[in-house]
Amino acid sequence: MSEKATPTAMPDAGRRSDRSRRAIYEAALALVSETGYAKLTIEAIAARAGVGKQTIYRWWPSKGDVVLEAFLDLAQRSAVTPEDDPGAAAFPDSGDLAADLKLVLQATVDELNEPAYADPARALSAEGILNPQLGARFLEHVLAPGLRLYATRLTAARERGEIRPETEVAIATDLLVAPLTYRWLMGTGPLDHAYADALVDHVLTGLRGA
Repeated sequence: MSEKATPTAMPDAGRRSDRSRRAIYEAALALVSETGYAKLTIEAIAARAGVGKQTIYRWWPSKGDVVLEAFLDLAQRSAVTPEDDPGAAAFPDSGDLAADLKLVLQATVDELNEPAYADPARALSAEGILNPQLGARFLEHVLAPGLRLYATRLTAARERGEIRPETEVAIATDLLVAPLTYRWLMGTGPLDHAYADALVDHVLTGLRGA
């Protein structure tokens, strides 16, 4: 009497693809930090991830697209607000505008000083200038959601009379975010909590008026 054969489970292609994708994300981010974006290649990512380079080319058209998607995944996992994340915390609104802005800018300073976040962000910022399509996606998925949170908080402050009624919210947002970004990109000075606090104090002096 022969024994009944035990059915063999079919490989889970979806799980295998997810493992490969995760390995590619990790490889891309690690290599950006180690070698810089200019020296990054699809071949190097594939070798580090243990996949064939055709796997990468099948999913992404360029190394910039790989890095952007890996960065968005990192942002989602580390609670750096990704696009339309329903679980992301809203901009704090304690009733003290200065305290709320300082809290957010200090958190931003901490992110920008963290190499795992800063290295790919700097690479994507630079590459976005040379590659307008990638730059537009970086703006849409990474920068714009955060800028909208600033705009919402500043609009509420304007309506409550915390800042001048004629304040242009978009310009006020730029006054807070742009100097921080410039110092981070160009290295013109220390990027720390003291700078973030001073920046808020100076901007609010102008926004509140006499």
